Amino acid sequence: MHKRIVSSGDYAVSKQDEAVLEAYLGSCVGITMCDPEAGVGGLLHLILPEPVGFDKERHPERYATTGMPLFIQSLEKAGARREHLRACVAGGALVGKLTEADLFLDIGGRTTEIVEKRLRDASIKIEQSETGGHLGCCLSLDLRNWETRIEPVGLRLKPEMKNFKKFSREDIHFILSRLRPIPQLVLKIVRMINDDAYDLGDLSADVRSDQVIAGRVLHLCNSALIGIRGKIDSIDRALTMLGQKELLRLVCSASLEGFFEPYELGYSLIKGGLYQHAVGTGTVAAQMARLLKVSSPDVAYTAGLLHDIGKVAMDQYIADAYPLFYRRMQEGNESLLLVESDTLGIDHAAMGGLMADKWGFPGRLLDVIAHHHSPEDSEDDPELAHIVYFADLLMGRFHAGRELENMETERLASRLSRIGLKPNQFPLLVVTLARSVLER
Repeated sequence: MHKRIVSSGDYAVSKQDEAVLEAYLGSCVGITMCDPEAGVGGLLHLILPEPVGFDKERHPERYATTGMPLFIQSLEKAGARREHLRACVAGGALVGKLTEADLFLDIGGRTTEIVEKRLRDASIKIEQSETGGHLGCCLSLDLRNWETRIEPVGLRLKPEMKNFKKFSREDIHFILSRLRPIPQLVLKIVRMINDDAYDLGDLSADVRSDQVIAGRVLHLCNSALIGIRGKIDSIDRALTMLGQKELLRLVCSASLEGFFEPYELGYSLIKGGLYQHAVGTGTVAAQMARLLKVSSPDVAYTAGLLHDIGKVAMDQYIADAYPLFYRRMQEGNESLLLVESDTLGIDHAAMGGLMADKWGFPGRLLDVIAHHHSPEDSEDDPELAHIVYFADLLMGRFHAGRELENMETERLASRLSRIGLKPNQFPLLVVTLARSVLER
């Protein structure tokens, strides 16, 4: 049996098979439907309640108003009979705490309402529904027996250890001294991007001489994340196809892949989760900077890529504390930073700031890493800090299931205002995520 992940804004329809369809849901809403008599079923992973801008014709499957009819039609085309279909609905976590003035932020709730109405109108029975809350879940459909499961993301059966000792100043210095070194190539690129001084001469030679990095760069170039037509088989061809700045980003990302290798049962919820979240956050941050014109896209990408480096230092210490972290975040809806600070005496943002200082990162990059959960506290570049905050939030809520995270969202409206947006324009940022990550 194998698993098939249904990504955000997509759907899958299948005959009976030795496989399981899965979707990781935050604020997105997932629907499974099946007709056991016909041996047909599928899973739909919706992002938003209705289309934003001109996206309706291009990607109807992303939105409840257009995706539900398309999904039902696809099931019927595969042989299902509407009167035999049965459905399960999950997801729709809140983006943030709501007031009467900003109910539009309940994107998942509005998506769920449309889904349930469409199912009622089609006379399709809802057999199971678990929606709302603040944290994500995994929705799965077993194509062997048509069983649907809805499980919390990150639930691990492991005994809980108590009486954790908070890190002392000496403990933190020891942790920093034992860190795996960040690749020198990354430091070189960070300084080039910060100084806006691009010279690929020496850098290209460094990449070509390092077979591991060169291989990772080419792998990224040919991945769905980049989405280039035609195979790229050399660094020179990558430079021609992508351009100097884009190649720099990929070299930086590829160089960090090993650095983000997680400790077992730490922050990552899936293999490579920390790294995938980092690259995705960088990609969304760059697109937001380009769209809003409040920061350099290259600097935004670098800041997004590196925002969670503090988790690398703290990863192994999270394993034993994981059940405590999970319970407080899942049941108490407490932010990850609060639980980290209460349990270990320091949070990953503060740890990341110390790491950035140790490695001599430029001031504004250090500042953003240290304040990506509280961007209003940024002094060097608050606009950049806000962009990374929202890129991180979007990845966690709408591209869920990669890492342990729960961000504080009480000041969402004022933070949107800082980058020139009103709360009712928040769905535009979700579309930015879709165009930056999901279409690649």
